[in-house]
Amino acid sequence: MSRSRHVLGSPVLAAATQALVLTLGSLGYGFHRDELYFRMLPPAWGYVDQPPLTPWLARTLAGLVDEPWMLRVPATLASAVTVLLLAALAGELGGDRRARTLAAWTAAFATLPLALGHVLLTSTLDLPVTVAVVLVAVRALRGDPRWWLAVGALAGLSTLNRLFVPLVVVGLVLGILVLGPRSSLRTRWPWLGGLLAVALALPAVVYQWANGWPQLAMGAALSENNAADVRATLPLILLITAGPLLVPVWVAGAVHLWRVAEARWVLVATALVIAFTWVSGAQPHYPVALIDMLLAAGCVPLSRWTARRTWREVLVVAGIGVGAAVSCVVALPVLPPTVLGSSPVPDISPLARDQVGWPVYVGQVAEVWREVGPEAVVLTSNYGEAGAIDRYGPSSGLPVPYSGHNALGEGDPPPDSAVVAVVVGAQYPDLEPLFARCEVRARLDNEVGVATEEQGVPVAVCRDPVRPWSQLWPEVQHLD
Repeated sequence: MSRSRHVLGSPVLAAATQALVLTLGSLGYGFHRDELYFRMLPPAWGYVDQPPLTPWLARTLAGLVDEPWMLRVPATLASAVTVLLLAALAGELGGDRRARTLAAWTAAFATLPLALGHVLLTSTLDLPVTVAVVLVAVRALRGDPRWWLAVGALAGLSTLNRLFVPLVVVGLVLGILVLGPRSSLRTRWPWLGGLLAVALALPAVVYQWANGWPQLAMGAALSENNAADVRATLPLILLITAGPLLVPVWVAGAVHLWRVAEARWVLVATALVIAFTWVSGAQPHYPVALIDMLLAAGCVPLSRWTARRTWREVLVVAGIGVGAAVSCVVALPVLPPTVLGSSPVPDISPLARDQVGWPVYVGQVAEVWREVGPEAVVLTSNYGEAGAIDRYGPSSGLPVPYSGHNALGEGDPPPDSAVVAVVVGAQYPDLEPLFARCEVRARLDNEVGVATEEQGVPVAVCRDPVRPWSQLWPEVQHLD
C-alpha cells in the first residue's frame, strides 16, 4: 500500500469528509440572499434571470423543511459528486491511485468550490455537470466515440439550470479545431451528440425566444453593473479559487494537459471562459470549474513528484491540511457573526456576508410597518430583501412583499388602491419621486457590524403615488 493511500485514504473518503463538513456548515449563519429569492419564485418554465431547476429545488425543499440546511442538501451532494468526478478525471489523464486521491482532497477543500458548495446556487449545481462533460469528452476522444452522446445529453440538460455548460462545449469544439485531434469530428457521434444537446435544450431556447431573449438583457444588465468589479477581481479569483498554496499545482496541470493530446482542448476552453468572464463582466466565478479541473490535472505530476521522497509527501499533505483549514474559515460559517465583520472574510467571499442579518432586518421593517398600519404595502429594492420578508415576515404580521428586481418585477404590482408603501433599500432615492411625500423612518442594521448590501439602507414610509401602481411599475422594475 502506498504511503499516500495510507495517509489520505481514498477519493470516497475525501468526498465523504467534504459532505460532512458542508452539512455541519449548513447549520451556521442563515439563508443566502439567492436562496431566499429562489424559494419564493412561483413555478415557471423559466425566469428573466435563469432557467427553472434551482428555484424548483429550493421551492420544493422549503415546502418540506424551510431551513437553510434543507435547501443545501443538493449543493452538498453536487459538491461531493464533483470531488469524485475530479478524481476520475485525474485518472483519465494518466494519474495513479495517489494522483486520484490527491485530486479528491485538493478539490474537496479548494476555497471557492467549497464556498459554492455551502449554499444552493445555480453555479453549485453546474460544477459536477461541467466536470462530467470534460471527463466524458476526454473518454470520447480516447477511442469510444459513443461518449459524445453523453456530452450532448449533459450539455442539453444543463440548460435547465444555467446556460454556462454550453459555453464550455463551445470551448471543446474550438479547442479540438485548433489543437486536435480533429479526426474525432469526422465520425457521426459528435454530431449525434450535438443534435441530442439541441433537442434537450429546446425548452430553454423556446422560453428565451418566446420571452424576447431575456438572458441577453440580463447579461447586459450584469455587465453594466458589475463589469468594473469583475475585471478588477478576476486575477484575485484565479488566485484564491483553489487557494494560493495550490496555484503551482493547477499551473502544473495546465502544462500536463498540453502533453495529453485528447485533453489539450481543455486549455482552450479555460481560456475562452476566462476571456468571456473578462469581456462580459457578468460574474467573476465562471472560471471556477475549469480551475478545478486544472487542479485535478496537476495532481498527476504532483503524485509523481511526491512518490520520490517521503518528505515531499509530508510537505504536500501538510499543505493540503493548511489550505483546507484556511478554506473552511473563508468558505464556511466558522467565525461568529460578531467577529465576521472585522475579518477579511467578507471581502474574500461575499457569500459569507450575504447570509447574515436577515431576520434582524425583517424585524426592523416590521416595526416601521406596524407604525403605519396594515393598509401599507412593502416594497423592497432587491430580491434578497423581498425573500427575507417572505420567509421571516409572516411571524411579524408583514404582508407579502413587492419588488421590481429581476424575476420579481415580472409579477403583479401593488394594487392601485394602495396609497401607502414602506419602501426598503438602496432603490429608495429612485423611488422617492414616484410619491407625493416620503419620510425615512429607520435604517437597517444587522447589529453585528457586517458590511452587507443592506447595512444602513433606508426604510421609508411613502404616501400617495403620483400615478396608479399599474403605470408606475415599469419605473420600479430593474435587472442587475
